[in-house]
Amino acid sequence: MTRQLFGTDGVRGTANTWPMTAEMALRIGAAAGRYFRNDGSNGHRVVIGKDTRLSGYMFENALTAGLTSTGMNVLLLGPVPTPAVGLLTTSMRADVGIMISASHNPHQDNGIKFFGPDGFKLSDEAETEIEALVEQGVEPAKAGNIGRAKRIDDGRFRYMERLKGTFPHGRRLDGLKVVIDCANGAAYKVAPEVLWELGAKVVPMGTNPNGTNINAGCGSTHPQAAAEMVVTHGADLGICLDGDADRVILIDENGDVADGDQLMALMAARWAEQGRLRDGTLVATVMSNLGLERFLGGRGLRLERTAVGDRYVVEAMRQGGWNLGGEQSGHIVLTDFATTGDGLLAALQVLAAMTESGQPASRLLRQFDTVPQLLKNVRYAAGQRPLEAPSVERAIAGAQARLNGHGRLLIRKSGTEPLIRVMAECEDESLLAEVVGDIVAAVEGAAMIRAAE
Repeated sequence: MTRQLFGTDGVRGTANTWPMTAEMALRIGAAAGRYFRNDGSNGHRVVIGKDTRLSGYMFENALTAGLTSTGMNVLLLGPVPTPAVGLLTTSMRADVGIMISASHNPHQDNGIKFFGPDGFKLSDEAETEIEALVEQGVEPAKAGNIGRAKRIDDGRFRYMERLKGTFPHGRRLDGLKVVIDCANGAAYKVAPEVLWELGAKVVPMGTNPNGTNINAGCGSTHPQAAAEMVVTHGADLGICLDGDADRVILIDENGDVADGDQLMALMAARWAEQGRLRDGTLVATVMSNLGLERFLGGRGLRLERTAVGDRYVVEAMRQGGWNLGGEQSGHIVLTDFATTGDGLLAALQVLAAMTESGQPASRLLRQFDTVPQLLKNVRYAAGQRPLEAPSVERAIAGAQARLNGHGRLLIRKSGTEPLIRVMAECEDESLLAEVVGDIVAAVEGAAMIRAAE
């Protein structure tokens, strides 16, 4: 079966546009309910969390209707970070967890992410089976077996206690000033409170969600405002989360931005020194910088690359028995503590390193020199396949020939948006600009030709 609904991270799209409509959410809920309530009993549970998007109310209600119609009992967490759903799915002995969020996307988008009873995101195979049930339709439960729904008011507090428990015992953040940008998203209460309770002086940003300002000029995709706040307030660290707080971008005391690659390099080196890095291996995607690979190799450590998407990082980690992985974009996965990317958890690990080493963020978050990397996105219309155009294939082949031995090229379709992502790495920046420019021009040309047809 060809998957139409599920992408690389659940179902995602513009609210009130297929597939992110209330009707489809109800059908997805009913299909998931039938998939997980496969023995007909009424003891099955699902936990549902959401971020702060206006459309979250609509999807929360629609999913609840679909799930309860098939006999599932729904526990509603309200606004919580995505990693809280993974945690609470297991701690509340639920059969499935659902997060309503489009992560770093603008407010008009939304998405539905699923977690299995072990707290990890569902496999492609499970999602494909749920999608088949959506297409076929499911028989609702008999009237006496309809499920119940209940609000859980302390979900975020349970998550906060788990987070604080990952910080080194006996250490505090006294004397550290931290800017925390919550992107007007799911962590707008959790993140400032955790940092304050650990002793930091907190400068909060992006903590006034109104349903339409999530990720708007703030958060991990727009760290510039937080960087200015770090410098203005003389802060020791800036933490920028995205809308559902499963990724993080950090800012040092000088206002300089560090991405997930630098954070992973720091943690891999420290964990290796402490004997905590399993098999001396870090898992990251094909997007991670070549400089990271060289940094690890110079320390006798190994980089295991995966396809783009934190779920593929986690799958590789579980298969290999490794405990540290992530993405350049800021998804950092620490399976010793969590089942999915957790931005605040990763930031706490950096703060722990600062308190233990006495070194500033500018030193800790500059572990290696990056190889110049250029990424450009080309949008295309629905139904188009510009990568199959002969002109694009010729441009890619030419670029690979020019980069041979001098760099790396990666061309891929986005799993969440109609975009072709063109990325290359090369120490010769003029060559880098030329090869990326040639491919982008070819893709744009192919998209225009197909649109004209």
